[in-house]
Amino acid sequence: MDILKVLSRGTKRIQRNNKNASNTQQKLPSAGISTNPQLYHDQVRGQKRKRTKNEPEAETHDELPEVDFFAPKPEPVVKTSIETEAPVQAPKPTRPSRLLSEDECRQLLRSHRLKITLLSKSEDQSKVNKSKKKKKAAVEVKKEGKKQLFPQPLDSFGELRNAYGLANKVADNLVFQGYRVPTEVQMGSLPLLVHPQAALKDEDGLEAGVDFLAIAPTGSGKTISFLIPAINNILRRRSQQNISDIHELEAVIVAPTRELVHQIVSEGQKLAQGTGLKVVSMKKQTQLSAEQVDMAEDSSEDEGDKESDSEDEEEKKTDDKPKQITKADILVTTPFLLLKFLTSGPPSTQKALPTVRDLILDEADVLLDPLFRDAMMADWTACTNPDLRVSFWSATMGSNIESMVTEKLTSRAQSLGITPKPFVRLVVGLKDTAVPNITHKLIYTATEQGKLLALRQLLHPTAADDSGPPLRPPFLIFTQTIDRATALHDELQYDIPLEAGGAARIAALHSGLTDSARSAIMRKFRAGDIWVLITTDVLARGVDFAGVNGVVNYDVPGSSAGYVHRAGRTGRAGREGGVAVTFYTKEDIPFVKMVANVIAASEKQAGKTGDEAGVQKWLLDALPNVGKADRKKLKERGVEARRSGNKAKITSKSGYERRKENNRRGAIEGSKKRKLQANEDSGDDGEWGGFDD
Repeated sequence: MDILKVLSRGTKRIQRNNKNASNTQQKLPSAGISTNPQLYHDQVRGQKRKRTKNEPEAETHDELPEVDFFAPKPEPVVKTSIETEAPVQAPKPTRPSRLLSEDECRQLLRSHRLKITLLSKSEDQSKVNKSKKKKKAAVEVKKEGKKQLFPQPLDSFGELRNAYGLANKVADNLVFQGYRVPTEVQMGSLPLLVHPQAALKDEDGLEAGVDFLAIAPTGSGKTISFLIPAINNILRRRSQQNISDIHELEAVIVAPTRELVHQIVSEGQKLAQGTGLKVVSMKKQTQLSAEQVDMAEDSSEDEGDKESDSEDEEEKKTDDKPKQITKADILVTTPFLLLKFLTSGPPSTQKALPTVRDLILDEADVLLDPLFRDAMMADWTACTNPDLRVSFWSATMGSNIESMVTEKLTSRAQSLGITPKPFVRLVVGLKDTAVPNITHKLIYTATEQGKLLALRQLLHPTAADDSGPPLRPPFLIFTQTIDRATALHDELQYDIPLEAGGAARIAALHSGLTDSARSAIMRKFRAGDIWVLITTDVLARGVDFAGVNGVVNYDVPGSSAGYVHRAGRTGRAGREGGVAVTFYTKEDIPFVKMVANVIAASEKQAGKTGDEAGVQKWLLDALPNVGKADRKKLKERGVEARRSGNKAKITSKSGYERRKENNRRGAIEGSKKRKLQANEDSGDDGEWGGFDD
């Protein structure tokens, strides 16, 4: 007889809920479970290639040996006096690896949804007349001019050393950091950028490299994709010229926010460890070795006026002090900070950076938007080296940005009298869509008070079978303005009980804080001390949080690209279980279809249909289309109703309670004024002079 069965006859044990809870916990991004970073791997038609008897197996993971935990401990080796210095190891010879045929490359690239196109304009394009027939012919010629390429894809990071000549130290750092399986953007970009002649055997004009544009999902490893070629190109060039122990600025990486700059510097220092290269971030006092050139025709000389007056006063105080040149090989900066240095000389001159050979624009669509465009173009013009390679990286990229970049590359080559480099575009998956490995949810809350109630329901679910998606800390909350982020923080800071940490678990981060405060909040959030981080779009792009379980769009983003980047803060590197929740009210209905279309396209990529989809077809049909003028206004200003007035307030108090508090506050202020006035009136009478005669 089983005594456990006898004692547990009257109990109800529901194993299904426990299993679901355990599965949900295991699938969370914060669980730390290693997953396949590749998002796509479709089945393609064609026969599987069989290895012949004489063909050896490809050695791709030779630098990752299996660890024997039960092996005996090796005896320590005692160095003799002769072995005072370790001999310099020669670089590993490049082993010839079997190249895939064009058909095999095509099938493999298509299975990972990679599309690589040559965007270089043909030189023999004739002028287009106004006749319809000639216009159609010109359009056909233009379409034919965009040739599709099928370079050798990267199967593993070990191939970078073996087949493409990656520097040994950089390859060792990749192994130490645990990089094994490349993501889609790394699979398509690294062979082209590290060794384009080996990646494209049949193409000409690749000796000087290529200009590159990459459009890949958020969290797919774009930072590593542009850091590895930048570091390797510097090491290869200095090795060929037999140059060592010098620091010369050869690569500039531009990012829109300080948080993203610090993140890129951190990743770059890990990859450059032991190579002797210095990866630094630019600060206000940073001085670089630059040439002073005359500004004959430069429209960007007034851009420095956009900086604050306090910064100008600080610079005036430090002008008299001797400034030391910063030793840097790779500089990471924001566009206005670099422009301020370039225009810090005499009024009729501007500094140039002739030694820079790599210019990298991270989040390029923002850097080339009207807000940063003039500053970014001035920084680009300051890089005067004819061998300059330019690359553009983002998860979203409009066709107008591509046209602008193509025209700039062509005009720069013509002004310098050089042949333009091949301009290659890489697209991973479907353009301007969110990552398919997270759950998207649109929730209608009707009013601002409904938003607050829905958010508290996510923080404190009242039922086990809640209709909403499971959302566990840590997660991000995005608002439209700084004032709304501050107000939401004041409203929620006591929602977490003291036993769990209290108000210290919730913080707000925005551009109104100082650099030290922003850095401290970021450090605490990465360490897990902060569970809920309320922020604006300052953290919407590029910043990598590996363990964020979800994103809440408290306010509807201003564009479809804004939603893609906000939702991309979770589900990084292929991690499943992330949730993106978007609240919308009655005022948001005219604009929410942009978000709904992005969600529908993302779920279509993931194969979710019917009840599994977060946005049903009837909702897409019912929502009104967003006009071009409204779309532009929404991107620049956001929802106008939330910028001022009662609609902008975030509070759980009713209108009657707020009116009562305002009346009470007004009565107190009036009483203070009357008392002060009475004291002033009594003071004007002067001293008492006694009785009159």
